[in-house]
Amino acid sequence: MIGAAGYFLETRRVNDPAALAGVVGRLLQIEGDILGVAEELTSRYEEIDLLYTISEVLGRTIGLQEAAETIVREVSSVVGARRASIFVTDETRRFLEPVAGWGLDVGEFGPIPIDHPHSVAARVFRENATIAGNAADLNPDRETPPRQQAYRGTSFLAAPITYPDPDGVPRPVGVINLTDRLGHDAFSSGDRKLVGAIAHQVGAAVENARLVALDRQRQRVRRELELAHDLQLRILPHPTLWAGRADLAARCAPGELVGGDFYQFVPLSGSRVGVMLGDVSTHGFPAALIMAMVLSAAGIHATAADSPENALQRLLESEQSELATTEMYLSLCYAVVDRRARRLRYANAGHPHAFLLAPGRSPRRLGATCPPLGLGGTAPIPGEDVAPVNPGDLVVMFSDGIPDAGDDVGQRFGEARTLELIGRLRERPTPEIVDRVFAAVSAFASNAPDDQTLLVLRV
Repeated sequence: MIGAAGYFLETRRVNDPAALAGVVGRLLQIEGDILGVAEELTSRYEEIDLLYTISEVLGRTIGLQEAAETIVREVSSVVGARRASIFVTDETRRFLEPVAGWGLDVGEFGPIPIDHPHSVAARVFRENATIAGNAADLNPDRETPPRQQAYRGTSFLAAPITYPDPDGVPRPVGVINLTDRLGHDAFSSGDRKLVGAIAHQVGAAVENARLVALDRQRQRVRRELELAHDLQLRILPHPTLWAGRADLAARCAPGELVGGDFYQFVPLSGSRVGVMLGDVSTHGFPAALIMAMVLSAAGIHATAADSPENALQRLLESEQSELATTEMYLSLCYAVVDRRARRLRYANAGHPHAFLLAPGRSPRRLGATCPPLGLGGTAPIPGEDVAPVNPGDLVVMFSDGIPDAGDDVGQRFGEARTLELIGRLRERPTPEIVDRVFAAVSAFASNAPDDQTLLVLRV
């Protein structure tokens, strides 16, 4: 009888029992190796299956929370952790926010400041490195770990969730935590490698969820801006308002989706009509809000006032506090034409582009009678008369966006070009004049960063 590698072999009538024992020993060793490989493959199969499952989840899931909940469940099952959690960073507030947990309710956790001195998750995020070991070692001066860790076992594993920046350098976007190991309370080097690989996949999910959320937010903002654009244009007077009362055309084209330009038509008693054009000092939503308030107030004050200067004075008094609060101002010209008296009276709060065009004469500028509203204090606003005005004369007002429109070499469309074009078109219907001026500016300019507004009234 001969012992071989832990086995006892009994032989009968064998010429060379030692040789036979060697052969059988090698066979048994091979079988043992096969069993070891099978056991290793079984272990690795769980890991490979986990990675496949997570890839499948991330491939079909848009919601970060749904994906994170599946991940912490599957990871906990494979590495044998009773509890797990995933935190992602809020870069604006510099906090780690809990998004999913397994074996615990992350709803009980608050956000963790990234610079928290005792938080394992915060440290992992700051150092962008996996930390594993005994929880007590991290807080030698404390009898128990911080509340947000709440370890029950003695060991933990925390890995940064990373995503590469544009230069390809992995940057932390969150942390995955595992605690309370089943069986022996320790995480192996294999566990660390597996969790690290998973953390990279989760990083892609975090970034994808953020991009999806950002895209949705941008789409929502875009829809809101488009709605605001439509609403803003609708609050401007519609041509039906002056149909039969005045030969008038006007158009406003915001440089952005919303803007600060506006025009107003004011039907007055007798043979008088009023027209107004204003330009708020900034662009976008702030200017649009001021524009909406001023437009509404201007119509009310112009109808009730006995003169253009009185209308602007009332408008200034009603809107002065808002202009001061927002640190905005507006240029505005308001002209009233009395056809029967053949007279025009106007008040101009610093608006540079207001004119009376008469056949055979140079354009007459309706110059400023006071500074822009919001810049000149509360001093009385004067008005001026222009007489005579004759049938066929044109009252023309436009905002800076038309003369300031530039071509590719930086040349401006210019005020003189605008007036010359309107002068050549003076016999055409007022809507056609407006259309052709806008077409000419569009053909000339490579960009239109400012709001563009034009109003033409034929006396």
